[in-house]
Amino acid sequence: MVKIDYDFVYLRTENARMPLKEISKNIKKTPQRLKYTWSVLEKNKIIRDPYCIFDYSYFGLILFRVYFRSAYTKEREKDFVINELFDNPYVVSIHELTGEFDLVVEFISPNPSRFNKELKKIINTYPTLNDYKILLNVVTYVYPRHYLTKKTNLQSIYVERILGGDRVTELFNKNELMVMKNLLNDSTARLTELSKKSNLNIKTVRTILKNLRKRNIIKGFKYILETSSLNLNTSRLFIKLHNLSIEKEAKLMEFLLNTKEIVQVNKTVGDWDIEIGVEAFDQNRVRQLIFQIREEFKELIERFNLIELYKCNKKSYLPQYLFIEKEKVEIVN
Repeated sequence: MVKIDYDFVYLRTENARMPLKEISKNIKKTPQRLKYTWSVLEKNKIIRDPYCIFDYSYFGLILFRVYFRSAYTKEREKDFVINELFDNPYVVSIHELTGEFDLVVEFISPNPSRFNKELKKIINTYPTLNDYKILLNVVTYVYPRHYLTKKTNLQSIYVERILGGDRVTELFNKNELMVMKNLLNDSTARLTELSKKSNLNIKTVRTILKNLRKRNIIKGFKYILETSSLNLNTSRLFIKLHNLSIEKEAKLMEFLLNTKEIVQVNKTVGDWDIEIGVEAFDQNRVRQLIFQIREEFKELIERFNLIELYKCNKKSYLPQYLFIEKEKVEIVN
């Protein structure tokens, strides 16, 4: 096990486009040392596969989360299924699980009908995926991994990102779409690379990128963190709520926001009302959090479940089909 600089991991994973010189200033270590640290983390695949946080709701799109049971029985079969799902233009996220479900797959589509057609097509091709549960994602809160650093000055750099919800659909021109397509494929590409791939000058690319962030279309850039390599306990807590009021919900959300081991919250429609992503170095901390939530919010919790996340195979917030010419929806050239 390599020695990990968790301050570096925190800053690097929370902003995949932050230059090493800027990270150096924040944690008071030389760029040369950080360059070596980064090479070690990359080599060991502890930090991998950068992705752009697009708010898909501005495109008039909907996110569905599907939990598959008994998706495969053999390792070879598992790899084949995951590879096929990976290449599906509507699939934006794939996680392997341990417990009741084997896989959780996120689809982004323009409407429920299109999602249903795509899901049925997958099931017809791979009958082992015919046992599943579907959740409609309403809104997602992505929290910084504050548990990785004890330095409050570093924790204050990043805040929550809110995706989904009720948004007015935006219209995007050809140049904006081209830049977003290239960021989807390579979210850490330098401006010179984006300029070349988009066939636009650097000034135009810089202006587009700045404008997309100002309009909250792009809400950041992150890396996938290989939690198993760090011996992190990664779980998802499912809660069915009742006796809900605005005040009680606000209190619950405040608690989740201020708990550093909670890294994501999804409000959903389906068997569960809320999904809570938890990461901690100590498994006892996960148990402690569950008991704390059950105790402090017992009037709200009708039932709950817990599933361990094993590995993230894919992470994105926009589907590839948006950039396939024949299937573009709600855009203007």
